[in-house]
Amino acid sequence: MQFAPTYAERPPMTAEEEAYNFLLDAICGGRLRKGDRLIAEDIANEIGMSRMPVREAFRRLDAQGLVTLRPNRGAVVSGLDIDELHEVFEMRSALEGLAVRVATAKIGERQLAALERLLDEMDDYREESAEWVSRHRAFHEYLCSLSGRPRLLKQISALYSLIEAPMRLWLQHVEKPLSARQEHMLILDALRAGDAEKAEAVVRAHIEGTVPELIEFLQSKK
Repeated sequence: MQFAPTYAERPPMTAEEEAYNFLLDAICGGRLRKGDRLIAEDIANEIGMSRMPVREAFRRLDAQGLVTLRPNRGAVVSGLDIDELHEVFEMRSALEGLAVRVATAKIGERQLAALERLLDEMDDYREESAEWVSRHRAFHEYLCSLSGRPRLLKQISALYSLIEAPMRLWLQHVEKPLSARQEHMLILDALRAGDAEKAEAVVRAHIEGTVPELIEFLQSKK
C-alpha cells in the first residue's frame, strides 16, 4: 500500500514546491489562520530561500483558494465562508462518490485489509485531533486512489486542503464522533459486497453528515 509521503519524507523538490508544501502544512495545521498576512521575505528567511519561489507558492495557493493575493498589498490566508464550505462539501460528496463507485469493482481483500488498518490508526489517535484528521484524510484518499483516476484524486485532494484547517480546529474542541468507525465500516461492508451504488450512497451520506455540526461550531466561534 502506497501513501503520499509526509512533508519530511518527500524526495528533493524545487524551491517553489518546498515553499508551497511549507505553507500548505502551516495552513492545514492551523499555524496560519484566516486573515494572517503572509510576508514573502519573512517566509523565505524561515525556510532558507529567496523570495521568488515563495511568491510563486502564493500564486499556486491563491489558485486553490487558500490564499488571497491583493495587488500591491501582499497576500493573506483565506477562509471559507459558510456558503463556500457547503460548496466544498457538496463537491467532495459528488467526486468521492464517483471515485468509490468506480473503485468498487477493483477492490479485493488486500485493499479492504489496508482500509481497516487505516481505521485502526484513526482509533489510535482519537485523543490527538491533528493526527486523527490526517489519518481520516489518508483513509479517504487511499480509498479514492483505488479508482485508478489520478485527475479525480487530484481534485479530491485539493478540496481536502481547503477544509483540513477548519476540521482540525473543530475536532480540537469536540469529541471525535464515536460513530466514525461504524460509518466507515458501512463503506467497507458495501465494498466487500461489491455493491457500487450502495458504497457511493454511504460515502456521500458520511461526507454530507459532517456539515451541520462543523458549521454550527464555526458559527459559534464568530
